[in-house]
This record gives sequence, structure tokens and C-alpha cells, in this order.
Amino acid sequence: MNMRNQWPVLPVVAGLASGLLTGCGTETGDAGGTGTSVVMGMSDDVLATDPASGYDPGSWLLFNNVFQSLLSFPKGATEPQPEAAQQCAFSDTRATVFECTLKDGLKFSNGDELTSKDVKFSFDRLLKINDPDGPAVMFPTLDKVETPNDKTVVFRLNSSDATFPSKIASGAGSIVDEDQYDADGLRKDGQAVGSGPYKLDKFNDDEAVFSVNENYKGTADVQNSGVTLKFFHGDQEALKKALSDETVDIAYRGLTASDIADVEKAGSDSGTKVVEGSSAEVQHLVFNMDDPVTGKLGVRKAIAHLIDRDALIKDVYQGTATPLYSIIPAGISGHNTAFFDTYGARPSKAKAAAALQSEGIDGKVKLTLWSTPSRYGPATDDELKAIAQQLNDSGLFDADVQSVAFDQYEKDIAAGKYGVYVKGWIPDYPDADNFTAPFFGKGNVLSNNYSNNSITGTLIPRTAAESDRSATDDDFGQLQDIVAKELPVLPVWQAKQYAVVRDSVYGLEYCLDASTVFRFWELSKG
Repeated sequence: MNMRNQWPVLPVVAGLASGLLTGCGTETGDAGGTGTSVVMGMSDDVLATDPASGYDPGSWLLFNNVFQSLLSFPKGATEPQPEAAQQCAFSDTRATVFECTLKDGLKFSNGDELTSKDVKFSFDRLLKINDPDGPAVMFPTLDKVETPNDKTVVFRLNSSDATFPSKIASGAGSIVDEDQYDADGLRKDGQAVGSGPYKLDKFNDDEAVFSVNENYKGTADVQNSGVTLKFFHGDQEALKKALSDETVDIAYRGLTASDIADVEKAGSDSGTKVVEGSSAEVQHLVFNMDDPVTGKLGVRKAIAHLIDRDALIKDVYQGTATPLYSIIPAGISGHNTAFFDTYGARPSKAKAAAALQSEGIDGKVKLTLWSTPSRYGPATDDELKAIAQQLNDSGLFDADVQSVAFDQYEKDIAAGKYGVYVKGWIPDYPDADNFTAPFFGKGNVLSNNYSNNSITGTLIPRTAAESDRSATDDDFGQLQDIVAKELPVLPVWQAKQYAVVRDSVYGLEYCLDASTVFRFWELSKG
């Protein structure tokens, strides 16, 4: 986030066939709101209140609570279900025509009726504005949107895209009021008008205040009377102090691994507890295939045989992540363990040495690992230093670490100046496609000069055309096996999600799952 480029540290569509998307998502929730308001602090900023611009974790947190999408991800699920829509379906076998019928009686928070025209306006506006910091990039296959009547929306795609339902279920699918937004430009007043469970009452540099939207009609059952979101702008110590001072009920996205460990050690006496959830956030080492050092397969294999993920998780991240042995994380359909199967979990100096010898390399390999903690977290430098030490301890490498600001980092990567560098990724939507096509498809975002004809010519197009997502597992397995063999990237870890809460706060377990949707409406305070 760029959620994508947040590749950083926001999920799989199982069984999405051409039939109607119906089921649990069609139940109507209660927007009345109960209990007291909840105060949450986070270190992330909300960079936009306009869905045509925001493409970062903080902004999508706002979008998922203030705006509705046609589809959404129910708690604990990775398959989209109807939200503003009554039903949706692909109407052709090629996954190029997607049709939705709206629920009756939908209204925006200001009382305006929500019709198919607002849906069309929202997508047309998103693509027309095409903000460089926005999510329009997610819809390269969207050709046009048609509205045969007030209740029906038809999306016509220029090529097969079976992941389209997941894309419109994300923050990128937020529906705005046609009468409240400019078709040609972004909203600048910091306000938002949506049809989701909450209204945005106040937004500034310090906080965002949300109240319950009495006009909401959807699947959410609101468990509080409102939420205040306090911004700490990356100040982890201030966030930690606010929690201990009881000025916030929840600390989310911002506490360090050591902070989490301290709370867990303190136990119930501290008045706080850690809530752990699943996450699809991943981190990889990326190899420049044209680099004179890392361009050699034997060097990349040696690194793969020497890295000790378990030690990194224990020593650097204090157990707040899990080792990752594939480019598709656990919990996402299509995941396999290709890197574990190929290189194992335990470091092997003998296998690493053999890999280097196959390249005719006898002396130590001089290598620089490049890092940028300003983007991927303060532990990133420590992590890469630990990896460099692992390589050096083998006696086969002379590795060091260089850390630069993110802007310079991205420029240098694009210029091909780095041989190996770190990238993180928070997915836009919960499908294996979002962990593969951006990295190994045509025009991939890694800038590492890697291409494989089987992946770009066969596997990615074939998985994109398969509306039954469970039928793509074999192809995604083959893709992962190719990547493990050719090693353009080396997966390192998969994150867990954490929040620290006061003992009187409940519902966090329903906010932390692989869909990356933080559901305000699940929070309650006793």
C-alpha cells in the first residue's frame, strides 16, 4: 500500500464460481449501536478520506467502516459475500461480465438514496481521476460499468479477471454519493459521505471521530455507540504511554515486538492483554537477476541454504511472526511449502558451499543487503544485520547492510543499483493472485529483472480466467515451485496481527484476520 508498495507490514476467494454470490452476507445487521464509545490509538496515519485517493492501511481502515462496497469479507472469511448487493455473479464462463443487484432501501448517511448510478459514478470517478496515490491501479481489466436500471450494475471487463469480486470487496470498491463528490477531482475538506456502518464526524491531524450511521443497511451488527481513532504518527512510545494512562482503550499497528512481549509477560496484573490474529502480510528478500553477484543462481541458492528463519523470528521479532517458505502465505488458498521442500528449514553450510562451487566460486562472496526501516519497520535493519551475520558465520560470505531512506531506496532499486534488498507486502485482496501477478507477471513491481514465460504466458492468465478459485491450486503450486527453483525472491516471514487492549474491551478477535478488514462494529466496551 501504496498498500502494495507498502510491501510493506493490508486475503483467498475459495469456491467463487459463476453462480450467485449469496449466503451469510445477505443477513441485515443492526446499525442502532449499543454500549459506549471506544477509543483506539494507532501509529499509522490516515492519508486520505476520499476512496479515489487512499491506498494505505490507515485510509482503508476508514473506508471499510464509513463506506459500503457491493461485496465484503465477513469476519474470519476470505470469500466475499454480498454487502450493498443482494447478489452478484459472473454471467459468462470467461469471467469478463460481472453483474450485481442492489439491496432495497439503501441510503447514504446524509439520507440520499443509493442507486446503481452511484456505483457507476464511484468506479468511473476512480478511474478518471486515476490518482497516483489511489487504488485505480487495481482495475486494469475494468472496461465499463453499465446500469440498466436503478438496482442493477454490470461490470464489463476487457480480459478474464476472476479476482474482480475480491477487488470490489476491498476498500477500492467504496461507493460514494454522486451528489457529494466531484467527478473530476478529489475531495479536499476531510469529510466523507458513505453508506457504511459509521459516519465520519471529525477528522484532523490528531484524531478521527466516528458515530453510528442510522441509515446503514447491511451485514454489520454494531456493538458500540461510536469510535474515536487517535493518531500517533509513528510515535510508538507515546502510543504505549497512552495505553498505560488509559487514554486509549486499544493500541493497534504501532507497538514494537518488545512492547507486545512486555504486555504478555506482565499478564493480567497490567490491566491489558494482547489479542493475536492472523495476517497475510509477508516479507521477502528480492534478488536483482542482472546483478553480477546475485544474478548467479548458485549465490542465491547459497543464501537460501544459509538463512535461519527461526532464529530471526526468535531474536529479532520475538515470536511476532512465523517463518515463510512460499510466496503465497499460509491461510491463502494455493499456498504450498516450495522453499521448505527445496532448501529445508535448517541451515546447511555444505549445501551452500556446493551451490557456490557450481558457479566456480571458491573465495568469500562480498555482498551488501539493502534496507529501508522507514517503510518496513524499525526492526528491518536488525533483521538484515542478523541475516548478514548468518551468512558471514558460514565463512562463505563477506556481507554487510546498508540502510537508506525509502524515496532513495525505490529510486536505486529502479536503477538496478542493489543486488539484494528487502520488500514487504500487504495484499489488496485475499487471493493467491495478489501474491503472484504483481511480482512475477508482466511489468512486475519488484524491478528485479525476472521473467518466466511459463508464469507470464500460461499460469497467471489461466488462473485469472478461473472463476472457481479452488480449481487454481495446482497452477499456483506449479508457479511457486518454479519461483523456488529459480529464486528471484526468498520468502522470509509472515506476520501475525496484534492489538493490545484494556481488559474491558471486547471483540478484537473479529477485527484481526487475513482479510485485513478492521471492523469497528465488532468492538464493545464493558
